[in-house]
Amino acid sequence: MSGNPLLRGLAPMHPGEILREDILPATGLPQAEIARRLGVSRQTLDDLIAERQPVTPAMALRLAKLFGNAPEFWLNLQRDHDLRVLEREMAEELAAIPALDAA
Repeated sequence: MSGNPLLRGLAPMHPGEILREDILPATGLPQAEIARRLGVSRQTLDDLIAERQPVTPAMALRLAKLFGNAPEFWLNLQRDHDLRVLEREMAEELAAIPALDAA
């Protein structure tokens, strides 16, 4: 597979995985309490940490406020995940597109 070398290698990490594996356990709070503090339903948080839903700009703002980081952190994680997944799905289609020579 050609393309961006930064997008190859390890399986794409969804932001929900980082929440589930690293951030939420470090808080020591139950998921229901995290959802309450975020101002979202427990189902919304469950869908995110189960990687069934993406981090939206609104959720990125909520997560950044709660955890003290930047919304761009969350959006960049989501963007990188989406690009890596899509690049793999589109590999054949992309391989058929010739690159233009730079002038």
